[in-house]
Amino acid sequence: MAKKYEGPAIGIDLGTTYSCVAVWQGQNNRAEIINNDQGNRTIPSFVAFTNAQRLIGEAAKYQAASNASNTIYDAKRLIGRKYSDIITQNDILLWPFKVIAGNDDNPVILVNYKGEEKRFSAEEISSMVLTKMREIAEKFLESPVKNAVITVPAYFNDSQRKATKDAVAIAGMNVMRIINEPTAAALAYGLQKRANCVEERTIFIFDLGGGTFDVSLLTIKNNVFKVKATAGDTHLGGEDFDNRMVNHFVEEFKRKHKKDIRGNPGSLRRLRSSCERAKRTLSFASVTTIDVVALFEGIDLYSSITRAKFEEINMDLFEKCMKIVNRCFWDSGVDKSSVDDVVLIGGSSRISKLQQLLQDFFKGKDLCMSINPDEAVAYGAAVQAALLIDGIKNISDMVLQDVTPLSLGTSVDEDIMDVIIPKNTSIPVIKSKNYKTVYDNQSCVLVDVYEGERMNASNNNLLGSFDFSVPPAPQGHIPIKVHFSIDGDGILNVSAEEETSGNRKDITVTNENGRLSSKEIERMIKEAESFKAEDTKLEQKVKAKNDLNDYLCQVRKVIADNDVSSMISPVDKLKIYTAVVKGQKLLDGNKNEEANVFVEFLKDLESMVDSALYKITNGV
Repeated sequence: MAKKYEGPAIGIDLGTTYSCVAVWQGQNNRAEIINNDQGNRTIPSFVAFTNAQRLIGEAAKYQAASNASNTIYDAKRLIGRKYSDIITQNDILLWPFKVIAGNDDNPVILVNYKGEEKRFSAEEISSMVLTKMREIAEKFLESPVKNAVITVPAYFNDSQRKATKDAVAIAGMNVMRIINEPTAAALAYGLQKRANCVEERTIFIFDLGGGTFDVSLLTIKNNVFKVKATAGDTHLGGEDFDNRMVNHFVEEFKRKHKKDIRGNPGSLRRLRSSCERAKRTLSFASVTTIDVVALFEGIDLYSSITRAKFEEINMDLFEKCMKIVNRCFWDSGVDKSSVDDVVLIGGSSRISKLQQLLQDFFKGKDLCMSINPDEAVAYGAAVQAALLIDGIKNISDMVLQDVTPLSLGTSVDEDIMDVIIPKNTSIPVIKSKNYKTVYDNQSCVLVDVYEGERMNASNNNLLGSFDFSVPPAPQGHIPIKVHFSIDGDGILNVSAEEETSGNRKDITVTNENGRLSSKEIERMIKEAESFKAEDTKLEQKVKAKNDLNDYLCQVRKVIADNDVSSMISPVDKLKIYTAVVKGQKLLDGNKNEEANVFVEFLKDLESMVDSALYKITNGV
């Protein structure tokens, strides 16, 4: 029986560069993308630390240039990876913040917060963004939110999926389901454009975001969404196109002015922001300018870049995207001519050259751009959340059949990868394979669990391993059955059974090596609560100071008004004037004052002014 969840549930698209949250609105029978407090429907996946506070979203991104080493972004590119991973090492060269190796080769981010060095995992940074998304939803729904469907790139491996679940737990939410981003987008597209279609339609989802790239081929018929194949790259997206532009202008600046800005994080951040804007402009314009005042040592950068140049410096990345598209069709065995709809998702799918390459690949077929590429994934996640809570009117029979992106198996003779669950197998799934002992009186069998497509197991990603005890016997006399099962979140469990005696051990490959332990997660949850308390405390203090400042302005106007001022007694006028001066000193003075100090001062001042005005009104 499917697990039942209570209370409101939300869908979150946790993006590399931008994140989005949505909720199903039963009265409107549609998902609602929730605006944040700035009125925007997506928020930057940025977290910043200052001497006074922690900032998330727009506030963090706005101050990135002046606080580059303590402003964290791209956490999704670190989550579930090792510090020694060559991809991580290459990224570190581009980031202004510091990343070091932690326990079990986990990457650890160093920042300076309130004058102290703090260390955070990628899961913690991601949890802060998730907490912001939850708070946005709670304000909209006016109720607490504990349940969420979270999306991940289709090509996220087991470690990355588990690390994402850890991040959600730290954010104080329960993961109802993890679904692949292109599958979520397909739900959004199917529900908005192809609801209840009787004829089977083949849909190709091209999802290119800020940091990851996924493609999925699926069919839709009678509210059944069946994924045929998926392919992708968890480290390919808009950030990489930005990096190419940044490098291009760094070299141009160096050539023109004999100055290298690579060692200045603030200059690089400002240049990156300008390049990101230029990239967006080139989606609809043939040329744009890069204008950064006093980029480095007082020297301005003013230059231009054409769409043709942008395409030239990124062409190998565009071609890499198309190779992945081709691989998806090769794996599926489906001919591209049978595709009915090609749906573009993700902000980077707006790039003109990519759209042209896609149209060429599909022989001039029109591309579907009828749903918002920045919001479709969150919309689909909200649909899945609603289905898990209490269903959706008229489509309660919706079925979603996803696939596993990578082959899963174990190591056998001479390091050969023996695949038990092939890639693009529909999930959830359980598959088993029989093995036997390989030498006389063998008492222990080592089961290594790998994911990947290489023939040699050691060249694939080791998820974990465990020892399984067997009774001593001649070689080949002890049959062992190994079971692999993948749940609806795409997360793997492995068990082994010795069939002679019937002994069975259900052993979950938790991949604790490199993952957060339960104690670490518990500690991080407490720290997250502490951060929330600090944020709330700061918000109260800011509000109290603003309220006092506004009232001081009003009182000054009263005192400045000769008609009113002349009616106030000299004694009261002196008291009020003295209080106003004291209040201003309080606002300008000690930053360590608590919110209640400003609240109490305001109450006393209001009482003093009210008393003076009462005397005027009643002729006292």
